Amino acid sequence: MVEFKKEAIIPQEIRIEKLNEAHSDAIDSFCSYEKELEDFLKEDALMQQNQHISATYLWFHRKTHQLIGYITLCPDCVKTKNLSKELSEKLKNKGVSYKSLPTLKIGRLCVHDIFLRKGIGKLMVQFALHKAINMNFNVGCRFLYLDAKRNKDKSKDVIHFYKKLKFEFYKNKDKNISLTPMYLDIAPFIKIKNSTNNQ
Repeated sequence: MVEFKKEAIIPQEIRIEKLNEAHSDAIDSFCSYEKELEDFLKEDALMQQNQHISATYLWFHRKTHQLIGYITLCPDCVKTKNLSKELSEKLKNKGVSYKSLPTLKIGRLCVHDIFLRKGIGKLMVQFALHKAINMNFNVGCRFLYLDAKRNKDKSKDVIHFYKKLKFEFYKNKDKNISLTPMYLDIAPFIKIKNSTNNQ
């Protein structure tokens, strides 16, 4: 197996492909300490995509063609009452009275064990954010949403990773302690893109 340096991987080193039947060999060699995420890719991702439930994007190392990781996206919605009090009030003051708002959900995000801590996860979230912004321009989208998979090992608990990326906790009465719902308001990013396009 090719040895990789510890430095972060840059976008130019990555090739992204939407999952299809031809990727079976690459998927078979994928390995993650999160067995559920590994199993989803190998057993369920293509089936859900063919059923028009979600879309999975595979990330390859451009030079070695090795599968680095994957991200699965699907449409969803969030209930406004479960957002932060500050944002709920802001929406209400702007006349947004809907009980729920459209989101793009990061259904799964997983990086191959040998590529951990190389900045791949952050690039994947940025990829999802770009998709959400494009979704907003086409049909409307206000948030990125996800269920952060918890881990008893604090070094592997992704909650801290998402908090650094400005995700906030989504209030939920579900007592499932293995998952923590989180969201990111994409409105500020849309505003930045609009201002850039108008320059």
